[in-house]
Amino acid sequence: MASVTDSIKSLLSIDGATAAAVVDSRSGMVLGKDGSGVNLDVAAAGNTEVMRAKQKTMKTLGIKGGIEDILITLDSQYHVLRPSATNEGLFVYLVLDKAKANLAMARYKVTEIEQALTI
Repeated sequence: MASVTDSIKSLLSIDGATAAAVVDSRSGMVLGKDGSGVNLDVAAAGNTEVMRAKQKTMKTLGIKGGIEDILITLDSQYHVLRPSATNEGLFVYLVLDKAKANLAMARYKVTEIEQALTI
């Protein structure tokens, strides 16, 4: 069991991590954040729309199950969005420096951190 603050600290300990947040996908509000290089409040609101759009598309297509994670690849960054399986309506948001991160390991660690998150 880990608090939002502890979860953010753990996320930022991942190799290549530059910013992290826990976001309420119902409102787009940040519940906790730390890091630099991106305005996490704006990113959280925008990525809430990404999450909603994917959920709506899955429903329209009749795709069963949930989203494991969403990966957005930019020139120099990875953005990982992982809905919480244990805290409905929340997602973990992690920004990674592409040159310093191991994406497979980061996704594995994000899963562990998300599963331990308690609100």
